[in-house]
Amino acid sequence: MFLSVFEMFKVGIGPSSSHTMGPMVAAARFLDRMRASPFHVAGLRASLHGSLAFTGVGHATDRATILGLAGFTPESYDADRAETALRDIAQTHLIRADGLPPLRFNPKTDLVFDYDTALPGHANGMMLMATDAQGDVTLREVYYSIGGGFVMTQAELDAGKDTDEGAPVPFPFKTAAEMLEMAQMSGKTIAQMKRANEESRGGADSLRSGSKRLWQVMNDCINRGLETEGTLPGGLNVQRRAKKIHDALLAERGLNQQAPHTINDWMSVYAMAVNEENAAGGQVVTAPTNGAAGVMPATLRYYLDHVPGASENRIEDFLLTAAAIGGLVKFNASISGAEAGCQAEVGSAAAMSAAGLCAVMGGTPEQVENAAEIALEHHLGMTCDPVRGLVQVPCIERNGLGAIKAVSAASLALRGDGTHLVPLDACIETMRQTGADMSAKYKETSLGGLAVNVPNC
Repeated sequence: MFLSVFEMFKVGIGPSSSHTMGPMVAAARFLDRMRASPFHVAGLRASLHGSLAFTGVGHATDRATILGLAGFTPESYDADRAETALRDIAQTHLIRADGLPPLRFNPKTDLVFDYDTALPGHANGMMLMATDAQGDVTLREVYYSIGGGFVMTQAELDAGKDTDEGAPVPFPFKTAAEMLEMAQMSGKTIAQMKRANEESRGGADSLRSGSKRLWQVMNDCINRGLETEGTLPGGLNVQRRAKKIHDALLAERGLNQQAPHTINDWMSVYAMAVNEENAAGGQVVTAPTNGAAGVMPATLRYYLDHVPGASENRIEDFLLTAAAIGGLVKFNASISGAEAGCQAEVGSAAAMSAAGLCAVMGGTPEQVENAAEIALEHHLGMTCDPVRGLVQVPCIERNGLGAIKAVSAASLALRGDGTHLVPLDACIETMRQTGADMSAKYKETSLGGLAVNVPNC
């Protein structure tokens, strides 16, 4: 099983990797199918199902689907061009995409939120259809946005999770137990094994430049969030808080009365800055999802800015270690809030971040695995219940607490020798089972929890 660091961490846009990026990616794939189809196409239709329907408006799923059909992609997204395209489509009822004729599409009638029909493969399902001049469907495809911006068709989902068909990698671990066994036999760290896998596919230069870009986007996102004030979109009137908190923390630096636990506020404010940017539709890195995008940048920024002896040369090791853990979670359980609740998003992000921090602070593979297990274990059962379907409440603060847990987990693991009772594999399997048993009300549908107990208008 091989999942590249650049698949686990993608540069994209907010507010959701599953509900915004995924549908946009699916629409782009459908454009390619239409371009390759022998049938003449004259129009488009789309239907959103399950969680994509229930929280689609709050997650901008409708906008993302339309923009994807118009040729927009998360990596090259331009907000001004997108707004122009949406206005044009609303006025003309035509979608224009490269390599295809103008296609009839009325956003009010051709994009349907189907709250009643669940698609069988995943809670985040959507159907895209092409029609001929008479309005008859000539091409149809079902897509599932399975978390973290990953998209699969029904056929791909039926074929199984492990769809990697590339050349074998040097260290093909599918479980944490295999990972530790390979580390012991090879004498390599988790980051070194993951680096060998990456370089066997993409080369050292690609890994180096790509990792540098990932951190640049993460750090830029933190800085934008720390500098921006205002009200977040969506109607909840949630005020951005990161700038005010950051300004206060800067003013307090060096004062004798500063409490030791203030360091928690630094971790939280870095994460909140990212998730406020995400909620506003800004550029983020899925880590492993948009809803959990603040945990890892906050943990890494904490390491660089607050840990004595920290070095930017270790950023790649942090990302590689985190990606290795994230791959185990995705392969053996889920990183999708719609599939397993927020334990699969912030819980996974905290486990990945704890592992990365433990690694760059000198942890052994056994300590790294222990750090990931501690962080994930203490997110088990966490629900996904965003108020009004917006990635704001409780998501923004939750990322801050996820970063604090990640740092605490890494610290606890470093105090031990890696020996512990609950293996990471058992914790991942518990998360999967818990997600399967969890009521759909608590899995990103906004039908339970805080979403129905907090006044949201």
